[in-house]
Amino acid sequence: MKNLKRQWKFIVVLIAGAVGLISQFALHSKSLFSIGNLQFPVHAIIIDIIGILMAISLLLEIFHDWKTGRYGVDILAVIAVVSTILIGDVWAEWMILVMMTGGETLEDYATGQANKELRALLDKTPRIANKLVDGKITEVKVDDLQVGDTVLIKPGQQVPVDGQIVKGTSSFDQSSLTGESVPVTKNPGDELMSGSVNGDVAVEMKVTKAAKDSEYQSIVALVKSSQAQPAKFVKMADRYAIPFTVISLIIGGVAWAVSGDATRFAEVMVVASPCPLLIAAPVALVSGMSSMSAHHIIVKSGPTLEKLARAKTFAFDKTGTLTENQLIVDQVVTDDKSFDQKELQSLAASVEQQSSHVIASSLVKATDKDLIHPVTNLKETTAQGVEGDVDGKHVKVGKLSFVAPGHEKLNVTSTAVYVSVDGKFAGYITLKDKMRPESPKTIERLRRQGAEDIMMLTGDHKQVAEKVAKEAGITDVRSELLPSQKIQAIKDVPKHLRPVVITGDGVNDAPSLTAADVGIAMGAKGAKGATAASESADAVIMVNDISKVNDAVAISKHTMKVANIDVLTAIGVVIIIELIAFTGVIPAFWGAILQEVVDMITISLGLLAKTKPSDKQFGLEEK
Repeated sequence: MKNLKRQWKFIVVLIAGAVGLISQFALHSKSLFSIGNLQFPVHAIIIDIIGILMAISLLLEIFHDWKTGRYGVDILAVIAVVSTILIGDVWAEWMILVMMTGGETLEDYATGQANKELRALLDKTPRIANKLVDGKITEVKVDDLQVGDTVLIKPGQQVPVDGQIVKGTSSFDQSSLTGESVPVTKNPGDELMSGSVNGDVAVEMKVTKAAKDSEYQSIVALVKSSQAQPAKFVKMADRYAIPFTVISLIIGGVAWAVSGDATRFAEVMVVASPCPLLIAAPVALVSGMSSMSAHHIIVKSGPTLEKLARAKTFAFDKTGTLTENQLIVDQVVTDDKSFDQKELQSLAASVEQQSSHVIASSLVKATDKDLIHPVTNLKETTAQGVEGDVDGKHVKVGKLSFVAPGHEKLNVTSTAVYVSVDGKFAGYITLKDKMRPESPKTIERLRRQGAEDIMMLTGDHKQVAEKVAKEAGITDVRSELLPSQKIQAIKDVPKHLRPVVITGDGVNDAPSLTAADVGIAMGAKGAKGATAASESADAVIMVNDISKVNDAVAISKHTMKVANIDVLTAIGVVIIIELIAFTGVIPAFWGAILQEVVDMITISLGLLAKTKPSDKQFGLEEK
């Protein structure tokens, strides 16, 4: 709504100018009345009314900003408008209004997609549940479920509310909630979290929490809460506001005092209009955002680039961010000298080839097709494993208790499947989440780009998290975290290590993406939870490549370097023109024209943000 209001201001100013031109030159408007030496023809009245309304609106915004501790250059714009009204220079007044409202509209254009944060997350919230009443299925709204109700969760369905399994055993994908890369087997009596996805077997669940208190809905609430309390941030243009305002007022005040003519003050204020300062940053930021798009990164607002350029701490989710959320074979450990590693993997993959379980499919995918043989007498025991005959051998693959009772003391911390052949324990195969090949290089380059702290925030188990972190080159590891604990970890980052940037991909990352100074989502199409994460983030990487974080930092640093040079150039040129106006040789109208020249210089410099950043900014050079 605020963006729409600003656009209408700009449109109204343009219409007022058009009507004023027609009135003055085409209709030869005459003065309706005069006050002293001031004449008020129709076109002047129209533009003055718009100018007064704009000044009042701007004053209200300034008052609101002051209450929140923010100080900008808008006060100079108000003074310039009022000054031109008082000296009766209508077209100088109109040009100031055009640049003032035009700068706001340009800035809003750069932040056009910033109000969609929760849409996808809310759209994916479970709404319908299969309630069991006297053995019959009745579809009900999730919000109508009561504690104690029994719900049927079919294969592939999302768990609607938190509950406890009362009948059936199945595996549940909790990766987008907890970060665990492997589906978790749930048996009668086990707790289920809303938002997790059922595997291959229907289960019955007793509701233990109402919808509003369940895990998925609590994540939505966390996102809302985080968004309602955004981190304070001073935009670049505002950091220059106070000194520029003070210098301009001093020059104008001295000009008035020396000349004894208030018109001289107005002439200085016209050229002191902060339009170049207001335009410099938005033009550079729009150019930077365009450059980001060319690198497959969508940035939702200009301030995101400012924060990225100054970021000192980077945090990463594990599953689907540093890793590909795809299991690969890590180790093949044999316990029987009758089998080597290659044969053990061949037997296991052959038995698993018809299973749809993620571990089974990953094992089969990682095994040479020539090593996968036909299987007969295949039998699957739900949530335990599979067995069958391969090349005359009876092979069992699955949990240790199913494959080889009596070996339960075997301590394997990684995700593993166990194998027995003809009733004898033969060994086990461990699997790990596949590291993105670009992850270690990304972390190394971030340090070259100025990152002072890099950490991993994940809901996965400690041993798994530490193994991945070591491979990626990260020493600060926080594991087994709930979404609320991720937010707290971000809040606990000390002030001298801010801004904080976090990159994630799942539903469980959405609150922390919103809570961080900058949230970057791995938003490649088809990724689990990617849409919810993308809508909560400040920037979205549209390709499956985490090194784009380096590109985002490099482009941001380059953009802000250009923007700072642009702003300082604009300030320097404006102050020089102010000093010339001090002498009285620049009438207000021509002062406004000079402002347009400065604006064009400012825009041209701002467009340089589209040029390629240096190798050092990309983190490609050694420090």
